[in-house]
Amino acid sequence: MKKFAKMSLVAAVAVAGLTTTSSAKALEDAIKNVDVSGTVVYRYDDRSYDNGAKYDADGTHDVSKNNYKIALTAKAKVNEDVTAVTRFIIGGDDAGFAGLNTTTQGDSQVDVTLSQVYFSYTGIANTTVNVGKQGLTTPWTVAVDSDGGEQTGTGILALTNVGPVTIAAAYFNQTNLGKSGDVLSDRDSTLAKRNDNVDTFGDKAIATIGVMGNIGPVALDAWYLNMSDVLDTYTVGALAKFDISDVKLSMGARYTSLDLDDEFAPDAEKNDNALGKVFVAAKMGIFDAKVAYGWTDSEGGIGALDNSAKTNLDGWTLTLNNHTDAEFLMTSVGAQVLPSLNLALHYNQLDQDIKGASDTTDSELYLQATYQMSKNFGGYIRFGRADREDDYTEHGDTKDNDGTIGRLQVQYSF
Repeated sequence: MKKFAKMSLVAAVAVAGLTTTSSAKALEDAIKNVDVSGTVVYRYDDRSYDNGAKYDADGTHDVSKNNYKIALTAKAKVNEDVTAVTRFIIGGDDAGFAGLNTTTQGDSQVDVTLSQVYFSYTGIANTTVNVGKQGLTTPWTVAVDSDGGEQTGTGILALTNVGPVTIAAAYFNQTNLGKSGDVLSDRDSTLAKRNDNVDTFGDKAIATIGVMGNIGPVALDAWYLNMSDVLDTYTVGALAKFDISDVKLSMGARYTSLDLDDEFAPDAEKNDNALGKVFVAAKMGIFDAKVAYGWTDSEGGIGALDNSAKTNLDGWTLTLNNHTDAEFLMTSVGAQVLPSLNLALHYNQLDQDIKGASDTTDSELYLQATYQMSKNFGGYIRFGRADREDDYTEHGDTKDNDGTIGRLQVQYSF
């Protein structure tokens, strides 16, 4: 009953439906083997640019916006080998935040959606097989995220351990990539033949295979993914963690190549897309620092289907993904001033060579204070400045667009 008390009515009914059909068992018995977890996140973004109208127009840089997301995952043990998993989200159509612009909208209600429902089978030694509607567990996508969009699909995913190596393979006959993410969803909403009411890419099948393993302190992985009639891509990555005296070091590198088909855009197959990145981070005592550098191909810069995916280098208001012939530098220094309080200063700079125009340099500088009140409740505050070079044209002149950016976020986990 203790776990049941934590569940929402929606989850309780859904799990009971998965674990009991014609059985007349009491609800308490039906859900006694259910594990429930989730997150509740509130985020407030405030941005004020010299030319704020430009950023309001595209719907991605609102001046003042409330964001909400609640996610609840219930895992019900069906028998010794099978677990039923459901995930409910109160949020946006992309399984991310439900956002309300305080300058143009009033308060409104948010829908509850079933994001995942699948069965996980572990009856084969060292193997897990998931069948059903589930998160897209690939380096190019985000399967589960407490404070962002999630990519899902219906299909089968298998993971098996062979000695020190893990092999993953998956096939999905449909996904939400026409609605979620930062590349295909944009194509659906901006092209004349694709709009918010027509999910052009969601019915495109995806097949992927990956190999992961460790050599000493270095974790290696290599993946290949095909999206029918849309793209082919591969990525290879390495991550190492080790200690030198009192300094904890970590460093990594990843390279991603992606080839588009003409279903994405006319003549898209003529351009090669690639994104590479390297980073090094160090922590000593209460202090930490990190430097990351990324670059894209001169023909195309798509390396991820979601900007928060492993195959991208993502800042706050700046990102490397989908920027052609670009270089991205990210730096940060921080201090754990109290057991519950961390202060960090971030500076990010994006340089892009735009064909037929001058090179541009965009930057963001901000301070972040992260406070963890308890193990299950915390948040952060950010405040800083963003500078956009040659951002808009006014009376025939190209002008920069600078502004202040701020954010408050709190998260409860259970």
